[in-house]
Amino acid sequence: MSAMDKHGPDYPVSPPETAYKQELHDLQLELVKPQKHKPECGRWSLDDIPYDAIDATRIAGDSYLFYMLAAASLVEINSDLYTRNLLEYFRGDTDVANWLVQDWQHEEMQHGAALRRYVNTVWPDFAWDRSFLRFSADYTRLCRPELLGPTQTLELVARCVVETGTASLYTMLSRLSPEPVLTGLLSHIRSDEIRHYRYFYHFFLKYQDHESHGYYAVARTLWHRAREIENEDAYYAFKHVYLERHPERRFHEVAYRMFRKHYAALARQYYPYEMAARMFLKPLGLNPHIKRVTLPLLTAGAKRLYS
Repeated sequence: MSAMDKHGPDYPVSPPETAYKQELHDLQLELVKPQKHKPECGRWSLDDIPYDAIDATRIAGDSYLFYMLAAASLVEINSDLYTRNLLEYFRGDTDVANWLVQDWQHEEMQHGAALRRYVNTVWPDFAWDRSFLRFSADYTRLCRPELLGPTQTLELVARCVVETGTASLYTMLSRLSPEPVLTGLLSHIRSDEIRHYRYFYHFFLKYQDHESHGYYAVARTLWHRAREIENEDAYYAFKHVYLERHPERRFHEVAYRMFRKHYAALARQYYPYEMAARMFLKPLGLNPHIKRVTLPLLTAGAKRLYS
């Protein structure tokens, strides 16, 4: 079964209304006024994922999910490189440094390790290690310190955009997952990413108090970072997964465009557009009236932007 033929009785046309409302309710609780960092409790680990219960017959033929999971594992497990850059950029801020090292880096790399193990279990012929080495060479060029935001505040805005994208992506993947173990794993990762957003937003508020960037500077950063997402990590991760799966072929960008076209078709059904729009708007600090007017417009825009 190809990725393009995946829709069947195991795939609901859209998430149940009760589940959708619960997601928005959970998001509102998770984005409450942040508190100072404290060690996270209730962390999950790879030992909590029942890999031996995976029903590979439900997913092994799904090329789209293979590419998505393998590519995501490559990006997530490289988070230590980005952590080092952020630690240097925020040198002297122990709150940021402690959270980055104790929580963010640990959890992001765990996402990569968990997804890698899932991929290796379902698709054992895929040479993950070789793909990782090739991807890392490209990814290192994308993670140079000089490519961080022009100020600490605006870099934190950019991080909010990235966490919005990852939280929304894993929400979408958990909705369309046909395999129960994968659904549970993706739900764990989604919750982590929303919590990461909350902390980056908390640090954004802290730095904004001192640097006081105007509305347009924040909005410009939001927009520019959102436009860059698909042109960086995702592109190179897909490229090296594709080359490893098809070593006899040369990589052409048309393959990635075809992949993105299929992503767009699935996103129209499964992507949490309103959740993404709410998270995207939050750093702008809009008053409730303007937010009510803007949210439907941005939700419609997100359907074009993220798909």
